[in-house]
Amino acid sequence: MSRICRRVVVHGLVQGVFFRDSCRRQAQKAGVGGWVRNRPDGTVEALFEGSEDDVRRMVEWARHGPPYARVERVDEAEEQPTGLTDFRVTR
Repeated sequence: MSRICRRVVVHGLVQGVFFRDSCRRQAQKAGVGGWVRNRPDGTVEALFEGSEDDVRRMVEWARHGPPYARVERVDEAEEQPTGLTDFRVTR
């Protein structure tokens, strides 16, 4: 199985709405490794690594986020996989 890695930056009302914890739970459920964090500019940044299907599902999830989020746009960039298997919330 080939692994891919994608970095996303999520813009909109995405801080203070349980985005990071919801993302962590979704990623763990999907078996995706990586991390998620708030950025000082009010966006949320995440790195997803795993199978192509699982990572694509996580990127799609980030396009709407949890119920109270209001996602305006998601910037996505390809990254090189590094073998991440755990998913965590960082600062």
